[in-house]
Amino acid sequence: MTSTLPAATGTQVPAQGTRVPGTVPAPRPAFRLRGSRPDLVLCGVLLAVILTVQGWNIGAYPTLSDDEGTYLAQAWAVQNGHGLAHYTYWYDHPPLGWIQIALLTWIPAHIVPGLMTVGTMRVAMLLVSAVSAVLVHVLARRLLLPTWAAGLAMVLFGVSPLSVVLQREIFLDNIAVMWTLLAFTLAASPSRHLWHHFGAGLAAAAGVLTKETMLVVLPAVFLTMWRHSHRDTRKFALTGAVTACVLIGISYPLFALLKGELLPGAGHVSLWDGITYQMSRAGSGFILDPRSGSYGVLHSWLYYDRVLPLGGLAGALVLLLTWRWSVTARALAGPALAVAILTLVAMRPSGYLPAMYVIQALPFLALVLAGAAASIAHLVLRRWRSRTGKPYVTWARYAVAALLVAAAGAYVVPRWYDGDRTALTADANAPYRAASHWLTSQVKDPARTRVLVDDALWLDLVHAGYRPGLGAIWFYKADLDPAVTRTMPNGWRDLDYVVASPTVRRDAANLPGVRATIQHSTPVATFGTGADRIEIRRIQTAGGAR
Repeated sequence: MTSTLPAATGTQVPAQGTRVPGTVPAPRPAFRLRGSRPDLVLCGVLLAVILTVQGWNIGAYPTLSDDEGTYLAQAWAVQNGHGLAHYTYWYDHPPLGWIQIALLTWIPAHIVPGLMTVGTMRVAMLLVSAVSAVLVHVLARRLLLPTWAAGLAMVLFGVSPLSVVLQREIFLDNIAVMWTLLAFTLAASPSRHLWHHFGAGLAAAAGVLTKETMLVVLPAVFLTMWRHSHRDTRKFALTGAVTACVLIGISYPLFALLKGELLPGAGHVSLWDGITYQMSRAGSGFILDPRSGSYGVLHSWLYYDRVLPLGGLAGALVLLLTWRWSVTARALAGPALAVAILTLVAMRPSGYLPAMYVIQALPFLALVLAGAAASIAHLVLRRWRSRTGKPYVTWARYAVAALLVAAAGAYVVPRWYDGDRTALTADANAPYRAASHWLTSQVKDPARTRVLVDDALWLDLVHAGYRPGLGAIWFYKADLDPAVTRTMPNGWRDLDYVVASPTVRRDAANLPGVRATIQHSTPVATFGTGADRIEIRRIQTAGGAR
């Protein structure tokens, strides 16, 4: 169903270019990627570049993250019928995210089970990156950006060193961004089909159920739908989208309710406890305070790339300043609002700011920066056109445009080249691979050995024959999961080894059981140097030490 209304039989058709008061204007022609050869060629070429840059050396850089290991281990549990997690599922995040990871990795994991490790399965994220990059291009075109600006947005989103590093990793945020971009693309549908708006609501709900923090971006989705829907069907479109989003969204608390785990109680986890934990996490401080954790996170982003984060914010400001006369600025109201919301959330002094948070902002930063470039190009090449017809004025405009392009290229290209070259050549995971090889080759009886390890290595040990959950033990669970602590009545004495990775050493300060295990162990193998080293430590007095 579309929002266009049929002409009444027998009415006189007005002349082309005129508008009869009271009539409904026809929607603009729908942009279809497959029907535009320039867009199709440009998108195809840029997609090949993005996948090459992101895929080359993907398993070696960046350093394996414990969060990646957690999500992949939970996906492994889903694949193998062990429930929603490899330990007790405690409603830390909605499970839809790692269910999708399980689907993405299902075929290779069943062909060669040993491939189900973090470094190898990062390849699955290339499919997510490919879909997201294409959606950025399509959304940019639907938001009235010219073809070259849509290509620029695609490059900014996919080739920025910050994007390359974060989009390689198995993070729920990357999958949630893909769904949210689909919601924006459907909300901006120029054909104005009502089912597109219902689909936008469904996609938005999928994004939130993949990573719940995407909830804050929903106002920007609905603003985009408001601006691009027809006024005569706008109420139906928004009502349908909101209804679809809410009905899918409440499936998560309904799931907890049906399991008897909605509210706290004796002997079980609950959704309420999970939400309470997430909301009560210690804040990272004000992002501009040099003494805060958030300040360190911000500078870790800027270390990889200053162009996209700072340029995106500057682009949002340009769009705001050109709002009155720029069609592009008004068309990009939704992405600009998303940037504003995500920026304000990041600046909360009391909020917790994780390193992967910026992933949610990357496509919108790219869109507003490309939109700002399009607005400036329009200002220089079109709005300032000379009415005298003097050729030197025309040449001056093109010279200014060329100078701006050259200046931007001179600033961006060297910095991106250095950042992307590191991603394509560095090997940050050699210590992890060496530790995995030692544990799989030097331990004589893995089935009877108990090792405390981070989740980045957990699946490596499971594939090597260690017992899931009982032999290979995720270090957090040794202190926090009663199902695990019951199997360790003597604490650290019931273990054989602890793998002291940077994550384990850092978090041991808040985990007394893990801290005691490290204190009562001695290193038998060390891989890497400095703060990034990985130590395999044997428990000193473990009765079953191998």
